[in-house]
Amino acid sequence: MMKRLLLSAFVMMTFAARADDAPWKAGRLAAMDAEIIRAIQDGMIAGAALWVERSGVSHHRAYGNRALRPAVEAMTEDTVFDAASVTKAVATASAAMLCVERGLMRLDDPVSRFLPEFTGGGREKITLKHLLLHTSGLQVNLNGTRPPFSRSPAEAYAQACREKPLFEPGSAFSYSSVGSMVLGMAIERASGRSFDVFCTAEIFQPLKMRDTLFRPSGEVLKRVAPTTAPQRGRVDDAVAREMGGVSGHASLFTTTGDLARFARMMLNGGELDGVRIFKPETIELMTRVQSPPDLRSPDARNLPVKRALGWDIDTPYRTPPHDYSLARGALFPVGSYGHTGWTGQMLWIDPFSKTFIVFLCNRYVPGGKDTRSAVSKLHHRLSTLAAEAVQGFDFSKVPDVRSKPGR
Repeated sequence: MMKRLLLSAFVMMTFAARADDAPWKAGRLAAMDAEIIRAIQDGMIAGAALWVERSGVSHHRAYGNRALRPAVEAMTEDTVFDAASVTKAVATASAAMLCVERGLMRLDDPVSRFLPEFTGGGREKITLKHLLLHTSGLQVNLNGTRPPFSRSPAEAYAQACREKPLFEPGSAFSYSSVGSMVLGMAIERASGRSFDVFCTAEIFQPLKMRDTLFRPSGEVLKRVAPTTAPQRGRVDDAVAREMGGVSGHASLFTTTGDLARFARMMLNGGELDGVRIFKPETIELMTRVQSPPDLRSPDARNLPVKRALGWDIDTPYRTPPHDYSLARGALFPVGSYGHTGWTGQMLWIDPFSKTFIVFLCNRYVPGGKDTRSAVSKLHHRLSTLAAEAVQGFDFSKVPDVRSKPGR
């Protein structure tokens, strides 16, 4: 049954990159397909959608199933996925940089300029740039050290503003969802609009990302890949649900095709199909290494860290065998950028070879097995294969930015 569903997905899906397309080595693209099929057959994921693109030539397919219960549903390319922490980069960092570009914010502004309640306990030292770089000292999750807040968005926001930094802001790297929540709140105050309305009106609608949204409803629900959320279409992250289904750290839903449009815009200097979202200098500012040269991660053996504004570049993690950003793979250079999400999602963009990869999946398999670590390693293999598939580009000639801030 599984093999038949996999085969039917291949028959139905579009394979836009032919074997003779110059930007790609077809054999490496086929190897990517095989990796994903193997992950499904091994029970790592229920299904997935992939989009790889370079110079306008794309390879995009769907594999396996969108859902297994209560009934089996074949994966489709228009499946809507819970993007989890990809929200931090695509929505929150983008909205923040639009506010900076328009003079509504400055990177070195203290958060308290926009959230006067965010003071005391060292909070007044935290700037917007600290939030974007995950150097604020705020803890990973809102409820990491105390019982859950009462079930209301207002109390969730109030608790976020009571969080105290665990170290001197700017002195170290520690990934923080709380920081992204607070940044989303600051964007609302600076723009005068709710976070979801601002992102939709200023980013997603102009880019014609028609299936990128918060709190999906109606007919869209039929295309949403289920997670552990109690109802289909509700965000998997429990804190985001408590915050009303919209938060700067995790709440965006999207498709591979929509994220492909976003990545295309980023590689094109902020413009797509005649619509400009960012100035080219804003893209350069937000995607180059912005972390201090001596920034390190106490959570990961005190190894050095390279981060862009809201984007991962070269971040050490706790678990072997790979110390640094798995989603970059083995070949995409330091200076490429991307982000991943708890639900299994990945976006990685390489401005040097003008290549990007989008991988979205349903990793919630029967039995409640946690496959997150295995999916992260799958990200690494897929990005490595995507880089190997690039024809006519020598990654070894890309300047190394490990030792200096900026490209």
